[in-house]
Amino acid sequence: MNNYKLIIQYDGGRYKGWQRLGSGENTIQGKIENVLSEMIGRPIEIIGCSRTDAGVHAFSQIANFKIKENLPETDIKNYLNHYLPQDISVKEVTIESERFHARYNSKAKTYLYKVWNEEYSNPFMRRYSMHVEEKLDIEKMKQAAKYFLGEHDFTAFSNAKSKKKSMVREIYSIKFEIKEGFIQIRVSGDGFLYNMVRKIVGTLIEVGLGKLDAKAISKMIESKDRGQVSSLADPAGLYLEKIDF
Repeated sequence: MNNYKLIIQYDGGRYKGWQRLGSGENTIQGKIENVLSEMIGRPIEIIGCSRTDAGVHAFSQIANFKIKENLPETDIKNYLNHYLPQDISVKEVTIESERFHARYNSKAKTYLYKVWNEEYSNPFMRRYSMHVEEKLDIEKMKQAAKYFLGEHDFTAFSNAKSKKKSMVREIYSIKFEIKEGFIQIRVSGDGFLYNMVRKIVGTLIEVGLGKLDAKAISKMIESKDRGQVSSLADPAGLYLEKIDF
């Protein structure tokens, strides 16, 4: 069997997320599988590294699929990019070892979140960022971010749809960058639960607005109570930026 690895980028604005939910669902995985199935001549299933939520974007999603055919990587890449919608693009196709698995072999993921922090809206980035009019206190947000670092049970920062056996995840770093009206927040960890990054960012924004004390985050984590976390950042501002293997 030949095991092909795909590096994919997409604008997730009009999709219901990465994961295929049914034959008629509008998902990234479904769109790619449909095109590959047409190319190969039978149903093809791909494995994605990260199941991004509805409306979330990706600079570098990783997926793989196995077929018995030995097709040139360039042929697969060119076919996919020709027939996929313009908001989904395949950056690279390579043949990997048969043991390579996009989800199980990943060691770290980095998500980027963009906040447009100006009084006026940004018409060019309204679909790709979250607009917060009131000035955010970055120093308070940085202090709050420290409470998320390390290994914790993140049940409180997950969605009820999270079906993982373990809710324990490790956050390696949360970094901030101010750039031309944007506050960019990068969250890196060994993995993330459904809605976890959006809830972390939403909570940091609450701290930055002075609506939440940073010290409350520890109690929220320890509670393992989803009802303790009400803030959920807009999916438009979230990007899967990098996956390490």
